[in-house]
Amino acid sequence: MKKQIKTTLPATTNNSALPVYGAGDDVSLAKYINEIQKFPILSAEQEYEYASRWVQEHDNMAAEKLVASHLRLVVSVAYDFKNYGLPVSDLIASGNMGLMQALQKFDPERGFRFSTYAMFWIKAEIYETILNNWSIVKLGSSANQKRVFFNLTRAKRALGIMDNNLSDEQTKQIAEYLSVPESDVERVATRMSARDVSLNAPLSSDSDAKDMLSNMADSKINIEEGLEQLEFKRRGYELLKKHLSLLPERDREILQARRLSDPAATLETLSKKYNISRERVRQIEERAFNKLREAMLKESNTPKLIKTEN
Repeated sequence: MKKQIKTTLPATTNNSALPVYGAGDDVSLAKYINEIQKFPILSAEQEYEYASRWVQEHDNMAAEKLVASHLRLVVSVAYDFKNYGLPVSDLIASGNMGLMQALQKFDPERGFRFSTYAMFWIKAEIYETILNNWSIVKLGSSANQKRVFFNLTRAKRALGIMDNNLSDEQTKQIAEYLSVPESDVERVATRMSARDVSLNAPLSSDSDAKDMLSNMADSKINIEEGLEQLEFKRRGYELLKKHLSLLPERDREILQARRLSDPAATLETLSKKYNISRERVRQIEERAFNKLREAMLKESNTPKLIKTEN
């Protein structure tokens, strides 16, 4: 779970811990589900009473009763997402965190049932868990991409599309069906069809086959070469700083604004600043650059120290 709750509920006063955090390693999923069935379903009046006591008086017992009665709702929602490659127990744990967040934000005076409000938070937490664990490459960063991720299979079934590799026409059909841009459909479909592969996975089925990582070329630069490049860059920076300071003030400012700034200043902007024509700005820039380059090359005796391209 990526999100954290600043405040959590304590154990019940009868010394039996309230299992609101999901099925742990020491408790089987079946036993957990059996245990939460013992908590009674609350009526609308009971929900309002317990929620009001929690909001107004911070009554922990009332909050525990409210949460415990909705643990089976979390399980029901979690099972709807059991085919996304994560253990149901993990989905339940995430859903229970969403349930806890719903408790922190629920306002009984708005007239909604707690189950209706909690459903949003439960699904949101489960969505995030699935997306964060689907791939090491971030997926579903926008609302449209999340919509595609969780509805792509349904859309393909409705449109009679059986291919995993979507054609341009099929991508367009799905985009129109889900009311999202085609680029989101293409990106999400590609990521879903290409799961991550371990670099330690063998290249073939042979028991003595090398893994992918062993066959990758070492792209690290030689230490001596790295130090030489660092020294070269340091020396170039010192020469640039030295000879730049020797230029006339206006020439230096124009050269810095045009070639050493990101984004570069426009000729129009500088012409207004110095009250000269744009052509005059260009001439000063060119003159200052040539003067700087010649001075640096003369001192360094290295023709390739700096690039001369504009």
